[in-house]
Amino acid sequence: MDIDQPDGHGVVTPADPLPADSGPGGWASVDKVVFGVAVALVVVICLLGVFFTDAVEEVAGAALTWVTTTFGWAFILAASAFVVFSLVLAFGRFGSIPIARAGETTEFSTLSWIAMMFSAGMGIGLMFFGVYEPVTHMASPPPFVDAVPGSADAAETAMAYTLFHWGLHPWAIYSVVGLALAYSTHRMGRGNLMSSPFQAIFGKERIENRGWGRPIDILAILCTKFGSATSLGLGALQIAAGLSLLRTGEFEENPSAAAPVIIICILTVGVVISAASGVSRGIKWLSNTNVVLAGVLLVFVFVVGPTVFIMDLVPQSLGSYFSTLVPMSLQSAVFGGGDWLASWTIFYWAWWISWTPFVGTFIARISRGRTIREFVLGVILAPTGVSVIWFAVFGGAGINLQHNGVDIAGTGSEAAGFFAMLNQYPFFTGATLVVMVLTAVFFISGADAGSLVMGTLSSRGRTTPWTPLVIVWAVLTGAVAAVLLFVGGLGALQTFTILASTPFVLIMLGLCVSLYLDLRRDPLRRRRMGPVRSALVVPKQVPFAGSPTPQGPGQEGAPPPDPR
Repeated sequence: MDIDQPDGHGVVTPADPLPADSGPGGWASVDKVVFGVAVALVVVICLLGVFFTDAVEEVAGAALTWVTTTFGWAFILAASAFVVFSLVLAFGRFGSIPIARAGETTEFSTLSWIAMMFSAGMGIGLMFFGVYEPVTHMASPPPFVDAVPGSADAAETAMAYTLFHWGLHPWAIYSVVGLALAYSTHRMGRGNLMSSPFQAIFGKERIENRGWGRPIDILAILCTKFGSATSLGLGALQIAAGLSLLRTGEFEENPSAAAPVIIICILTVGVVISAASGVSRGIKWLSNTNVVLAGVLLVFVFVVGPTVFIMDLVPQSLGSYFSTLVPMSLQSAVFGGGDWLASWTIFYWAWWISWTPFVGTFIARISRGRTIREFVLGVILAPTGVSVIWFAVFGGAGINLQHNGVDIAGTGSEAAGFFAMLNQYPFFTGATLVVMVLTAVFFISGADAGSLVMGTLSSRGRTTPWTPLVIVWAVLTGAVAAVLLFVGGLGALQTFTILASTPFVLIMLGLCVSLYLDLRRDPLRRRRMGPVRSALVVPKQVPFAGSPTPQGPGQEGAPPPDPR
């Protein structure tokens, strides 16, 4: 049957294969234009970074200043709008619509689903910023807050802003893209491409046959590439800091880029091996391993650290976070503080947005069978809850040490903060080894998931792209991370992340519109609400089902064909 009519709408039935997966495999499955243009742009940027380092750094810095001063407000408003949009979908009339075809159930257990989602979405960042961010905000509070550095008020503000940067907003950003892609792929039967949901606006003919979707997919690959490279660079910096501390017993004030680059090269081999194993074995196994190792480390610090202080910190931090959520969400640089916003909030929103093609596509890939309500609440609330616990334990331990005279904030580098905290507790060497292994596993699982997504985007939306293609993207991701570290360390990673994500804000707003149009035309919603004006066409040869078709636990029936 013809899954999508010319206007891009239709709902597939169980017998229909997803169109992107029904064609030839191997090299024939690769979109040569998307792959060729994306690879060429990545290679050119890498070569410019190697041979014209100073010029690239200067131009990128000037572009960053212009973007943050001119469009900082857009990042701030868009991030908050995505939170509202996601929650409205979850608790509104579309919440019970299943993201699946008739008879399909979930592919992964809820625990594995959350574990893979969390590992792909934040893993390395939590290791890098888990201690560093709250301690830094305590030692140097945001300029918008009247708090004495190092005081109790500064500590409360530090936890509130940390949860703000790692809580509802980033996961709502992921939710928007993930839900639009999941619905488009698993419900509408389109390819798992960033451009596919736009068929709801422009039609299938323009998006697929006339090539309107290719620029969107190329931009998504570039965002994924630089967002992933940033995380890999952070992970390599942290592993290098841990190795240096174990080797010399001291933190390096100005570490060279050589060690992190070597670490990236070594771990990229692990990424290639994982990529060759596929999602069900490679990424799933690594993600579950992450959960176990992270849980062991969390319990260890909770037990040997300031346990009572941490328990007291959780409700205090949550109260401060929710009581100041609206002011923090809408804080701009109109009366100053632009440098702080650019370095923290705007960087974070840009980082999460640059990750949305990667994390959103990956979440869509593993979320078949969930209802819209289950998807949104699972994507937003579960990881946010884990972030609260994570920062309460590790950030709380760091704040407690800083408050008692241990200068965690002055260790010399962002990557050393976690180890400086562990150095104050027993079994330092063993705990440090666990941190480095955990960071390495986050590195491999995150890069593998990102490579899988780039393979999907460059192979016309195949949910299982050609393995050699995934391996090529894995190697290129490692190369980009190494080049950016070579060019300018953490600053270069942040700069290119923000620049790559800026145009993608418009893509995300378009995805919101596309998703809403698709949901309004969903037959299940039409049956409940009555006929609405819609371009939805479902082939007449599918018999009308007057009652829901049984599906997986917690799901509604499959949508009946349009009775018109």
